Amino acid sequence: MIDGPLEKTMKRLKELIEKEKPSTVISVGDIVSRNMIEYGISLNVLIVDNKVMRKPIQPITVDADQTLYAKNPPGAITDEAWAAIRSAIEQKGKTRVMVDGEEDLLALVAVLSAPEHALVVYGQPHVGIVVVKVTEETRENMRRIVDAMEESSKS
Repeated sequence: MIDGPLEKTMKRLKELIEKEKPSTVISVGDIVSRNMIEYGISLNVLIVDNKVMRKPIQPITVDADQTLYAKNPPGAITDEAWAAIRSAIEQKGKTRVMVDGEEDLLALVAVLSAPEHALVVYGQPHVGIVVVKVTEETRENMRRIVDAMEESSKS
């Protein structure tokens, strides 16, 4: 978790990325994606839904090499979202995944789909940002969460 004033937070994130030299940087969420772009932090994939706290916002301006689209309703993770994120991670250049619905749970998919040592960055409203380094352990943790969600949706 990186918290504090925006400028300090983005500076710390930039330093972390320079130190870690991740294979891939993925942002999930409109505000965190916009801030990373505005502060010159390079990213490979951004997953956005043109909403903040479920309220529509002006779409962020990003010079993406390609844009993929996926439907994903609130509180769900669709096969379409999985496919779009996997495809985005495999692309060269910067890829935007535009979600029709909600992208909140897609950080789980990003961690599970990203290569080893990638960084997944997402916003924690009113707190700061969360940075997840993709390792076998973080993937296992995310897999348990997704499995639990699938189990509860069956009952």
